[in-house]
Amino acid sequence: MPIEIRSPAFNPGGMIPPKYACEGDDVSPPLEWSGVPAQAKSLALIADDPDAPVGDWVHWVVYDLPPSQKGLGEAVAKAESGPGGSKQGTNGWGRLGYGGPCPPSGVHRYFFKLYALDAATGLPAKATKEGLLKAMEGHILGQGELIGRYKRAKQM
Repeated sequence: MPIEIRSPAFNPGGMIPPKYACEGDDVSPPLEWSGVPAQAKSLALIADDPDAPVGDWVHWVVYDLPPSQKGLGEAVAKAESGPGGSKQGTNGWGRLGYGGPCPPSGVHRYFFKLYALDAATGLPAKATKEGLLKAMEGHILGQGELIGRYKRAKQM
């Protein structure tokens, strides 16, 4: 059974409010989830944009979340340590924590993917998406995703 991930800030497939984008406050949206397998030892979240001109653009990497955690509140601090003792990685801008949607043109899709793992990753803070994916190989018990869309009011 897949993990269900949702946000009170936008509907699945719906538009992400500007508050969570580069044109607004650029804070992370609140996320909630359910259906985490009982045997999970940690959770990981990757948010990315596959529609970016340069290919997949990473917006957020969070890992080693406790499996008992049911979500992330709005505006998670951009720090090495995250909620519940989790760690945050490096986004596509080379910065720590969340970086909101900022597409140069058109409507882009933003995938928030949650993974339930059978072990903690053992990674230090500031890991990249690629490093996290490698650490998760062979450890994924379940996953879910939420897709939001965004278009800038002023195109570049």
